[in-house]
Amino acid sequence: MKTAQREKTLMNISKKTFLQVTALLLCLLVLSIALTYLLPKGEFGLRPDGSTDFTTFLPRTDLRGVPLLQGIFAPVLVFFSSDGLTLLMLSLFLFVISASFQVMNDVGGIRALIGAVSARFRGRRKLLLILISFLFYCFGSFLGLFEEMLTMLPVITALSVLAGYDSFAGFLSCIVACGFGFAGAVTNPFTVLLASEIIGVNPMEHVWMRLLVFGVMYVLFLLFLLRYLGRLERDPGSSLTRKHDETLRSGGAAAGEREEDPGALRRTRLVYTVFLLLSLLLVVISSLNSMLRGYTVPILIAYFLLFGVAAGVLAARQLRPVLISFLRGLLGALPTLVFIALAASVKFVFDKGCVLPALVYRINGLAEGRSPFLVAVIIYLIVLVLEFFISSSTAKAILVMGLLAVVNVGLTKPMLVLIYTFADGYTNLLFPTSPVLLISLAMIEADYFTWVKKSLPLFLLNLLLVLGFLALGILASY
Repeated sequence: MKTAQREKTLMNISKKTFLQVTALLLCLLVLSIALTYLLPKGEFGLRPDGSTDFTTFLPRTDLRGVPLLQGIFAPVLVFFSSDGLTLLMLSLFLFVISASFQVMNDVGGIRALIGAVSARFRGRRKLLLILISFLFYCFGSFLGLFEEMLTMLPVITALSVLAGYDSFAGFLSCIVACGFGFAGAVTNPFTVLLASEIIGVNPMEHVWMRLLVFGVMYVLFLLFLLRYLGRLERDPGSSLTRKHDETLRSGGAAAGEREEDPGALRRTRLVYTVFLLLSLLLVVISSLNSMLRGYTVPILIAYFLLFGVAAGVLAARQLRPVLISFLRGLLGALPTLVFIALAASVKFVFDKGCVLPALVYRINGLAEGRSPFLVAVIIYLIVLVLEFFISSSTAKAILVMGLLAVVNVGLTKPMLVLIYTFADGYTNLLFPTSPVLLISLAMIEADYFTWVKKSLPLFLLNLLLVLGFLALGILASY
């Protein structure tokens, strides 16, 4: 194991990408501060038991906007807010994941696994990515996984590159597939089940509609993936991640020049096969168990912290180089802390400026006297706006579904859950306030604006399908 020969960490965020994303998020932060001075302000009332009463809205004419010092220092203050613990857990999660996969890369774990899988699917590389994308799509749809899939991104991107494609194809098969599954949810605990519980409806009622959405949206995603793979096959130079791919290929080539000990290779493959399978098992168990569901990220942090080092030691039979690799992985993930802090600051500013309750409370007024389809579209657009500022599905569900549970908008409860699911999911793959999207793109050294440009046709078709499903749901009395 010669970590000193590797100049770059596995999570390598280029200076250009870091500056572009940071500048974009800073602009959003400045805009959010300005909006707190321009938009109406208020707050929801409280019930006798201390819970929020979404039917009571109290205007705040005494407020001008968020205090400027709070707005300027929002990236720091947000870690001391009600969202602070969640943000700290996400940051720690990304640091530990980055460090564990840096170790896995340096001891040859990724190379050993990818070599075995590539040999098994030799000549069927497109089928391999289709199967992988469907697996991750199911993870999002049935288990509500998204942030957790960052753990798999380095492996899938390396597999995609060594299969003859690129890191961007791996990003599509892993993160984008999971995000589409999250939105085209069947039993997603964080959207379908939670929203159904808040609004008081059986989540399995009329499940046929969500199964239809599940199938149609996967076909849409698959066509987008196959179109990109076809373009790569015709013109490899059209790759969106050439620089990152060259690093991965050079690492694989350098490894191929060294003679591998067959026994060490088998040991490394076995260690990391068990390591990854156990991590997936932990994700599935904690997602299915209602008592553990809220602790999925802390459980994974503990697992990767302990067994990330242990697996490296078992594979390399050395401790010091493994610890050095682990530290390099931690340092390589530091820029993601800036992304998380800035992205979360937008919601923090809106909370302190008391503008979110005013926006949400207008749902009832906008819906009054309008057709059911127009009401559905209005609610969908409002949740989209909230999604830009509140990326947390749980926080948004409590806010939006708590209000919709007590107002009369002329739509069935299953329909309201479907609207919420549509509006909450797909934008995780588009809005710059989604930390997972920004970090994923940074990991493969892809430009955010390039991703938006390339994916725009996908999301426009997605929007048309969503509107079609809303119309179908109303016509079918869903």
